Amino acid sequence: MDKLNWYRQLIQDLLSARAKLRSANDPIKSQTVFDREGDHYQLVNLGWKNNNTRIYGCAIHVDIIDGKIWVQHDGTEDAIADQLVEKGVPKQEIVLAYHGVRKYTDFAPG
Repeated sequence: MDKLNWYRQLIQDLLSARAKLRSANDPIKSQTVFDREGDHYQLVNLGWKNNNTRIYGCAIHVDIIDGKIWVQHDGTEDAIADQLVEKGVPKQEIVLAYHGVRKYTDFAPG
C-alpha cells in the first residue's frame, strides 16, 4: 500500500475506533465524516443533552494536503497526532494546523 492510501486508511481507522468509544446509552453520538476524494476526515459529536440542549460539534478534523497529514482541529484528550506517531507516521509528515503550539513540537512546520 502506498503512503497516501496508508494515511487515509489509518486516519479512517482511528476516527472510527474513536467514534465507537461512546456508551450505547449516551444520548450524544459520535459520527465519522469521510470525504475520500478531497481527503477530509472528521469526527462529529451530535445529539441532545438532558433532552433540551442540542449538542453539535467537530471533535477532530484531519486533512491530507500535499502528501502530509494536517490536524486542523483536535478537541480531544488523546491527541490524534500522537496516535498517528504510535502507528508509525513520522512527525515530519504531520502538521498541527494550530500555529500557536507548532513551534514547540517536533511536528512538521507546514
